[in-house]
Amino acid sequence: MPFSEKNNTSDPQVVVDLRAALDGFYGIPQENRLLFSALMGCGMRVRGLIQMSKRVTKGGVVAGRMIADGDRLHRFSQVVVSVRGKTYFDWKTAVIDAVMSLDIKLRLRIGAFFFGRSIELRLFETRHFRDFVWQHIFSRSVPASEREKVLSSDHFICPVPWRWMHESGIDRALFFKKSRYPVIDTSGIDVLIAQTPYPGRVKDGTALVIHYHDALPLLMPHTISDRAFHEASHFHALAANVRDGAWFVCVSEATRRDLITLFPEAEARSITIHNILPSHYFPSTLEKDGVGGIVRRYLHGNFETKDGRNKWSLAKRFNSELEKSEFYAKKFGRGARFLLMVSTLEPRKNHMRLLEAWQSLRETLAPDLALVFVGHVGWDYSATLDACVPAVEQGGLVMLQGVPAPYLRALYREALLTVCPSVGEGFDFSGVEAMRCGGVVVASDIPVHREIYGDASDYFDPYDSEALKDKLNYLVCDEGAEARREHLRTVGREQSARYLSENILPEWTSFLHRVIAEQRDEPKRREAVLRSSQRVMSPHSEGESI
Repeated sequence: MPFSEKNNTSDPQVVVDLRAALDGFYGIPQENRLLFSALMGCGMRVRGLIQMSKRVTKGGVVAGRMIADGDRLHRFSQVVVSVRGKTYFDWKTAVIDAVMSLDIKLRLRIGAFFFGRSIELRLFETRHFRDFVWQHIFSRSVPASEREKVLSSDHFICPVPWRWMHESGIDRALFFKKSRYPVIDTSGIDVLIAQTPYPGRVKDGTALVIHYHDALPLLMPHTISDRAFHEASHFHALAANVRDGAWFVCVSEATRRDLITLFPEAEARSITIHNILPSHYFPSTLEKDGVGGIVRRYLHGNFETKDGRNKWSLAKRFNSELEKSEFYAKKFGRGARFLLMVSTLEPRKNHMRLLEAWQSLRETLAPDLALVFVGHVGWDYSATLDACVPAVEQGGLVMLQGVPAPYLRALYREALLTVCPSVGEGFDFSGVEAMRCGGVVVASDIPVHREIYGDASDYFDPYDSEALKDKLNYLVCDEGAEARREHLRTVGREQSARYLSENILPEWTSFLHRVIAEQRDEPKRREAVLRSSQRVMSPHSEGESI
C-alpha cells in the first residue's frame, strides 16, 4: 500500500529522527534504534526521518504527486545510494552535485538571516528496500525477532544535511547572538522526536521533542571530538529549541539537572525517561569454544591514523595460527579470571585509569588476571593506545571489536567484573547490559552511575588509580570477594529489569499522549488568550457600562 494511503487515519503520527541510527553502533545510535522499535508498539503511526549528517540525501517522492511506478522506485533507490555513499559517477554529475550543494548552503544562510522557505520532506517506502532498511538502520541493535515490526513502517526524507543546518544557525548567532534554524515542513505530523538538540523548527501543529542524552559537549568539551563545532552547535541549537518551546525527554535525572542548570526555563517542559535495555541481553550459557574462541575471532588488528603516520598493533603476534589458538584457549579457558570494559575508546571513558589499576593489581596480587577491552577506537586515542600496546604484546590485555550480542552476553556473564570507569555519562548502557546478563558491575562514582546502577554496583573515584585498584582487590582478591560479587549479581538482575522495554514504553506512551493532547488544544488556548486580551483592551468589553 503506498505511503500516502497508509497515512489516511486519525491515529497520531509520531516521527523519530533516525540520523544517529545511520552513523554508529552503541550509545545514542543504539538507543535511537531501540526507541523506534519500542514505539512501534505504542498504538500510534510511527515513521522515521532519514537525514545524513554531511551529505545531501537525494531521491524520495513528494506527497500527493502522481508519478509512474518505475520513476517512483528509481527515486527510492536514489535514497539508498545517497545514504551509502557518493551520488555522482562522472565529472558531469559531480559538477551538478557541487552546484546543488552550493545552492542549498546559500539558501540556508539567507534563510537564517531572513525568512526562507521551509524544507520539504519527501517520502520513502520500505517494502521494496527491506534489506537496506534492516541492515543499515536497525540490525545493529534491534533483535531479529522484531525485524518484521520495524520493517512495517515507511519513512520521511530530509534532503538537507544536519550539519549544514547547524552551520547556518551558528553563522547567524555570530552576528545577532541568537541562532535561527530552518523550518521543516512537518504538516500532518503530531510529534517529531529528535536525537540531541535539533537544528530546525517545526510547523504549527507539530510538537518538537528533544531526546536529550547528555550535556557533555558543553560541560566536558575537552572530551569530545570536533570540539569547536560540537560545542557551538549543541549550545545554539539547544538554546533555540528551548526558545521555541520544545519538550525534552532526558535519559537520566542527572542529565535533566544539567539541562536545567543551563536553561532553567526548560524545567517545566522536561521529564526523565530512562533508556531502553536491548532485549537480546540476558543470561546465556557459554558456547563450546568458550571465551577463548570469542576473543580469537573478534581481536582488533592493526590500527593506523587516517594519514598513515602512526600505527598500532592491537593484537598479540604469533608464529602460527595453531600457536594463537592454543594461547587463547589456555588464557581464557573455563574458569579464566578477567576484567571487562565495553566502550568506544575515547577520553571520558577513562580506559587509562583502568589500565593503570589493573597493571598494579596484576603485579602485586593477581598475576593471572586478564583485561578485555571491547569497542571501536574513537578519538584522542594516541596516549591510550601507546599504553595498551606493551600489555597487548605481553598477552595480559586483549582488545576486541564488533562483538555480536550473543558473544557479548557470554563475556558479560563470565567476567569477574565489568568495569565502568567513565568520568562523564548520560546513561551508560554497558553496566545494565552486564547486570542483565548475570554479570557483576563496578563503576565510577559519578551521579548518573549512582542513579542508574543503584545498589547493584560498587563505586570508586574515577580520578584515583589507587582507589580503583583497592576496589578491584576488594571484589576480586580479598577474603569474601566471591560472596560480594554474588550479592551484586543478584541485585543487578533486579536493577536492570527496570530498563526493559515493557517498563519504559508505558512512560513514553503516556508522555506522547500528553504532548499530543496539549498540542491539539493549543489553538483553543491561543484563541482564549486573544479574546481575554481583547476584553481587557476594549473600553466596551462585556459587562462594562458605557
